Amino acid sequence: MKDSIHTYVESLIKERSPLFQEMEHYAQENGVPIMELAGIEVLLQLISMQKPCKILEIGTAIGYSAMRMADVLTDVQIVTIERDEERYEQAIKNIKQSQYGNKINVLKGDALEIIEEVKKFGPFDAIFIDAAKGQYMKFFELYTPFLTKDGYVYTDNVLFKGLVAEENIENKRLRNLVGKIKKYNEWLVNHEDYLTTIIPVGDGLAVSRKTK
Repeated sequence: MKDSIHTYVESLIKERSPLFQEMEHYAQENGVPIMELAGIEVLLQLISMQKPCKILEIGTAIGYSAMRMADVLTDVQIVTIERDEERYEQAIKNIKQSQYGNKINVLKGDALEIIEEVKKFGPFDAIFIDAAKGQYMKFFELYTPFLTKDGYVYTDNVLFKGLVAEENIENKRLRNLVGKIKKYNEWLVNHEDYLTTIIPVGDGLAVSRKTK
């Protein structure tokens, strides 16, 4: 998306609550990756239509997206996973300052290692993947067995700043990461059990509906 269009779309987004704006500022100042405004607006619109009762979020960061989802869904329980100690503590702090504490349960740990703990909270109507990009396929395979019939998987950052469309990336580490994201996208859109659409909004949002 062109920068001018991106700026225009964001200018139309309604002002968030003071707490959400404070969290956005904190994320910007401290280099914490949270969803871009246009991207999260689309996600919130989609889940408002889906109305999931249970959501699993892989990648809490400071609790921003979990709280935004809790804000638009009246009857929801969100289980969210964070492995970084500092971000986990900040998420707990933010959630305690909000009205969403009874809707959000933050688990500390590596999503690749606490599957059995997470399983106790399932099944889930929706899964939101927004953690280590190089592990997206593993996250999907590990946790979609806990997805309900006709459930949805939402994956953020699947266009990764447009780098998935670049042919030559000099930085080796970055090139490898982009390669993993491209492999995930191709695998996802060809998955026989899911119908997937990639929406070029924010940093790219993949929406996958379970069909089998």
